[in-house]
Amino acid sequence: MVDEQLKQIGERLRGLRDVLDITPEEVAETIGIDVEKYCKIENGEVDITISNLMKIAHKYGISAEELMFAEAPRMKSYFVVRKGQGMSVERTKAYKYQSLVSGFVSHKADVFIVTVEPKPGARTIYKNTHAGQEFNLVLEGKMELFIGGKTIILEEGDSIYFDSTKPHGMLAVGDKAVKFLAFTVE
Repeated sequence: MVDEQLKQIGERLRGLRDVLDITPEEVAETIGIDVEKYCKIENGEVDITISNLMKIAHKYGISAEELMFAEAPRMKSYFVVRKGQGMSVERTKAYKYQSLVSGFVSHKADVFIVTVEPKPGARTIYKNTHAGQEFNLVLEGKMELFIGGKTIILEEGDSIYFDSTKPHGMLAVGDKAVKFLAFTVE
C-alpha cells in the first residue's frame, strides 16, 4: 500500500510540473534536494516528506492535500472531520498522517493527526525543516522530539510550539505508537 501511495504522489508531482511547464531541477531546488533524488520521488522509488510536499504546494499555489490525496478542497464556510474519517496517507510503515483540514478551501494552516509506530532500538532520526511554526499536542503515547540540537520528551497531554525552520524530528518511545496533533502555519 505504501509503495502505491508513493507512486501516486510521484504521478501528481509530475502532473503538476507538466501543467506548469517547470523542470525537475526547479522543483528539486525548491525543496533543497538534488534532481536525481527528486526524479526518484516522481518515479515512486523514494519517499518525500510532508514538509517538502508543503513547500512545493506553497510555491506553486495548490494545497498539499491535492498532492497527497488527489482531492481539491471544496468547503468555504466550514469543514467537519468525524473521528477517524480524515483523509490519510501512510508515509512509511512508521508514519501515518490524517488531514483535518483537507476539504477547506484556502486554509491558512495544515492540521494533521500523526501516528508514529515505535522502532525498537532506533536512534537515527530524520529531521526536516519547513517555513513557519508548528504546534504539537500528544494525544496518546510518548515521544522524543528533537529540535535544533535539543531532545524533549513529550507524553500524553503535553504540547509544544516551536520554530519549524529549526531541524526537527521525532521517535515513539516504548512499545506503543504515539499519536499527536500537528498544526503548522507559515
